[in-house]
Amino acid sequence: MSDTLPPRIVEVERQRPQGRLPSLGLSALGIVFGDIGTSPLYTFKTILGATDKSADASVVLGALSLVLWTLFIITTVKYVSFAMRVDNDGEGGILALMALLGVKKHRRPTIVAFGLFGAALIYGDGAITPAISVLSALEGLNMATPAVQPYVVPAAVAILLALFAIQSQGTAAIGHLFGPVMLVWFAAIALMGIWGILQHPSVLAALNPVYGLSYLFSHGITGFLVLGAVFLCVTGAEALYADMGHFGRGPIKLAWFAVVFPSLILNYAGQAALVLQGTPTDGNIFFRLCPDALLIPLVVLATVATIIASQSIITGAFSMTRQAIQLGWLPRLRIKQTSSEGYGQIYVGVVNWLLMIVTIGLTVGFGKSDNLAAAYGIAVSLTMLMTSVLLFIAMREIWGWSMLAAGSVAGCFLVVDSAFFLANLTKIGEGGYVPVILAIIVYGLMWIWHHGAAAVSARIHEALIPIPEFMAGIIKRNIPRVPGTAVFLTRTERDTPPVMVWHAKHNRALHEHLFVLRVEIQAVPWVSSRDRITLQEVAPNFWRAEARYGFMERPHIPELLAIGKALGCTIDLEDVTYYVGHETVVGREDGMGLPAWQERIFAVMERNAVHVSDFFSLPSDQVVEIGRQIAI
Repeated sequence: MSDTLPPRIVEVERQRPQGRLPSLGLSALGIVFGDIGTSPLYTFKTILGATDKSADASVVLGALSLVLWTLFIITTVKYVSFAMRVDNDGEGGILALMALLGVKKHRRPTIVAFGLFGAALIYGDGAITPAISVLSALEGLNMATPAVQPYVVPAAVAILLALFAIQSQGTAAIGHLFGPVMLVWFAAIALMGIWGILQHPSVLAALNPVYGLSYLFSHGITGFLVLGAVFLCVTGAEALYADMGHFGRGPIKLAWFAVVFPSLILNYAGQAALVLQGTPTDGNIFFRLCPDALLIPLVVLATVATIIASQSIITGAFSMTRQAIQLGWLPRLRIKQTSSEGYGQIYVGVVNWLLMIVTIGLTVGFGKSDNLAAAYGIAVSLTMLMTSVLLFIAMREIWGWSMLAAGSVAGCFLVVDSAFFLANLTKIGEGGYVPVILAIIVYGLMWIWHHGAAAVSARIHEALIPIPEFMAGIIKRNIPRVPGTAVFLTRTERDTPPVMVWHAKHNRALHEHLFVLRVEIQAVPWVSSRDRITLQEVAPNFWRAEARYGFMERPHIPELLAIGKALGCTIDLEDVTYYVGHETVVGREDGMGLPAWQERIFAVMERNAVHVSDFFSLPSDQVVEIGRQIAI
């Protein structure tokens, strides 16, 4: 059952993350910062490969300055200081922002389209992140012994296969280790960076933004195109915003300012210092910061860190999928709760295996992290550009800023994001088309599902029977009333639900107690218990209820009936039968419905969606399914 009608907005009572700030900050290191924290593995070597004079002091200092100020402007200023202040009742990310501005505040199809395409783009680049991260870590073995080169890709594939294979078991058992491991990682890269800086302290001059601007404007097209490589240092910044609901603003800010940001600055500066000192730039400059005796342990630590980063991407894809399902933009998929410790501990099998196929295909197809870097960033840069547009609207409507103030701040973000996006566009021919094509496919499926569900809902509403007329017909035809309670799930907001009409027509009987339930997924993450359900007795022993859930919640209808009983509803909880409709979608013969190709794709998605009884946690031995064809 999909919801396509505008939600009624209510106040939300959100369960906040529990624990002390330092403890939550440590946990955030493992969940939030894996992607951006492992970017030093491949960012600076990619930048050096994109320049024509990699050892020239002005080039190195200019590139380092661009990296440091990109980290500051995009991550620290845009996301940590601004974006994280705009939340949808505690939740962040482009989907939550879309729901806040495009659905909750006003019905704005353009903003909804923006947010959905941004989410689809994250799927595209999300498939590249595990591949490039794990490959970059394992390529460090080449520094120790070049003989392992032929085994890097097979080893990466084996690690990724194992990572995706264990997803169904959940990560609760080892998840508490992610934070401490990443803390060790950040401490290691910071110490390596300090050692590198001591070799050539003048590298700290790159803190002056003039070096970056000078390089950008004095090297022509090369200076502009290198932005595509510089952007790799912030590809995980969107995760700061998207994961805000897991920990809250405070722990993420603490982890960023106290650990992550300083460690990244030190490490990038250390890599640049080695280049200025004259260290060979062949291979990976990151691993040249490490003493030879510690190289193998560092490769092991880097591999573990990249696995954690990949785990964060996979978990994020699961969470984003659930949000899209709840908001009515994807069909119901089977979602497994892997742990009772947190609502975010879920597993979505279809997403996991599709992501695995694409990720391993990219690993084998591109073969080297350098090749993947050429395809990486275009999708995330476009998502960031869309986020900046939405932030401008939020500044105007939520914060009440003047056009001048909002335009000045958002305009700066848009200029920076546009520059990175345009620079990344040059990667289209080098593999950047892969995440874009993936994003277009995902967005297309979202669009078709939503419009198909709306068409089904419209058809169902065309021939509704008023309740008094239906009940009069029950009496006139002497249809017997049998003991017990019948619960009918419906999309309709009024009148008799079609599934009840079908039941009375075909089974020629009706239960003594009737309970019609419409479930509405709202554009907020959580709905408070006091606003969960509204009840109305529309006829003797005939109750109509509307239940409201947030897009981060999982509906549980049996528990909902207990709430209704407590509110005075005369139903027998010991004898309940649930009736659900199952529509078989067919094309309309009059040619007035959806185009045939859209109808066929929607029908396939509908047939493969999870059963309503599973989605709403109904006891399988108490469910009766009634089918009919719906022409759309």
